[in-house]
Amino acid sequence: MIELGYSLSLRIPDPPQTDYRTASVQALRHDLFCGDVYVAEDELELSTAWGWVPVLDFAWALCDITERLDEDPRGSRAAALRTADLDFTQNTELLRFARRFGHVEITATWLDEPPLVVRHQELRREARDFLQDVLADLTDLHPELADNPNVWVVAGRYPRI
Repeated sequence: MIELGYSLSLRIPDPPQTDYRTASVQALRHDLFCGDVYVAEDELELSTAWGWVPVLDFAWALCDITERLDEDPRGSRAAALRTADLDFTQNTELLRFARRFGHVEITATWLDEPPLVVRHQELRREARDFLQDVLADLTDLHPELADNPNVWVVAGRYPRI
């Protein structure tokens, strides 16, 4: 079973003057809610330890990637390799996703670990759950975030499955 998680950084807090009701997509995805993330499956874990990864952007991008990997009309019967990268903007590291048939290999360029191999449908479900959980946690911390139309759009685009 795949597990996705995060922790917010105490070293890089959001600016105190932030108006979460009107924060732009740019701010939500790249400037706010920094911390670390991890993807784990059984005993293998791919995690960051940098403290500056935009957590909401990671969750959002992961949902985008799972959808891109599913664009082949043959779905899990597709033999063609479909790939996508999730890049971390402050360095050159990537999470690489490669789907063939119904399975996705996830590789972290900064770790010397074998790839995680998960079912695409499970990754898609867990990515959406993770995004919704992150949004719920962040709106608990910052209630005015629930009034941000950009949050409504992403929450509506990737509902729980």
